[in-house]
Amino acid sequence: MDIKSEIEKVKRNGELLKDMSKELKNDKGVVLEAVVIEAVKNNGYSLEYASDELKNDKDVVIESVKETGVALEYASEKLKNDKEVVIKAVKQHGYALQYASEDLKNDKDVVIEAVKNNGDALVYASEELKNDKEVVIKAVKQPGYALQYASEELKNDKDVVIEAVKKNGRTLKYVSEELKNDKEVVIEAVNENSKALSYASDKLRNSRKIVIIAFKNNTESIKLSSERLKCLSFKELTELIDEESYYFFLEKKCYKAFNINFNFY
Repeated sequence: MDIKSEIEKVKRNGELLKDMSKELKNDKGVVLEAVVIEAVKNNGYSLEYASDELKNDKDVVIESVKETGVALEYASEKLKNDKEVVIKAVKQHGYALQYASEDLKNDKDVVIEAVKNNGDALVYASEELKNDKEVVIKAVKQPGYALQYASEELKNDKDVVIEAVKKNGRTLKYVSEELKNDKEVVIEAVNENSKALSYASDKLRNSRKIVIIAFKNNTESIKLSSERLKCLSFKELTELIDEESYYFFLEKKCYKAFNINFNFY
């Protein structure tokens, strides 16, 4: 009987132990492999308590990271540099990228899989890939604030920034000063989240069109506009806007946001 071949079988599927002979069930090596495999399948964190030999066993580690991606932390240095292992880990949890080798943090395939799972995993990518437009766009299309981890160059790239603020308006906070003063960018941001208005340039916080967009989404956003617009009475504000917005304000009783008594006439 080839014990090694039987061990390989249970490494792939620990449940096979139940159908093995009594002799194999009494073999410490076979049983240990079966128990470890089943443990890490059910709880990847079990890898922390495995022997150094098993932390360097590719089959064992793959089963661990497939269940819990961040269990990659406990893998051997060799396997943290194994592209197949790391891709399986980051597909399960993008943040597993933090435990990958430096070489794989600079591997575009690996990083793309990580940010597709969790955009904020971009924080663990290499500086080179934080400046890769394809990678960063994939990251900012996910929920979160991945734009803050992009290079300064890409924080000033309108294509990247538009994708970011369309997904999460408040990422306008991390945009270059130049693009905080870009009307198209700021409109996309306040359309997604009116509170993004607080991150716009002073000039655009004084823009009638942009403030009205934000105000329609959330009347409290008037507090985020310029000092000039904040100081307007409801009557003065409605005199600045179009008829459609005026009736919207009346219907929603938006004048209450100004804490004033206004007599309609």
